[in-house]
Amino acid sequence: MPWKKFLRSHWESIAAADLFTVEIWTRVGLVRHIVFFVIDLSTRKVEIVGIVPIPDGLWMRQMARNLIDGFDGFLRYKKFLIHVCDPLYTKEFRELLERAGIRSVRLPPRSPNLNAYAERFVLSNKSECLNRMIIFGECHLRHVIDEYVKHYHTERNHQGLGNCLIMSEESEKPFRSNSMQRRARLGGLLNYYHTAA
Repeated sequence: MPWKKFLRSHWESIAAADLFTVEIWTRVGLVRHIVFFVIDLSTRKVEIVGIVPIPDGLWMRQMARNLIDGFDGFLRYKKFLIHVCDPLYTKEFRELLERAGIRSVRLPPRSPNLNAYAERFVLSNKSECLNRMIIFGECHLRHVIDEYVKHYHTERNHQGLGNCLIMSEESEKPFRSNSMQRRARLGGLLNYYHTAA
């Protein structure tokens, strides 16, 4: 089955996972941290699953448990998880998904276009936020990523969704006003402009 047809026919039941690195300043110098996230392809909603300096199989197994949790797991209604062919997606990680009814779809090496939505989130996050800041410590990194995800969900228009927001905090009724307001995050690095009610 061609990839486009697979995506279209299973759109509501697919999520994609990916990892990206961020270098931060700590007391011991520059340290690279790994950010693990999952994106729902139909809604573009993103869940930051974990941030750690040195990931291993035990950590990934715990992340899988968190994702498939029956009450608030991000993958509880999904049937497929697409991800790159990285050794961090261990056999135990994939088996936990399989036991929860989620099929792990491993992508071939050097094929970022097959995980385009996750790759686009990484590009947006880095170009709009992370590459413009100096991160001091893991707590600061968590705060910055949390603020970006809030901006991504509630304040950033998405062309793939018809230029709409993923989650709207305001009423959908149109109104007329000449007063513009700005909501700033991270000291004005991320801005959202809207009309006052």
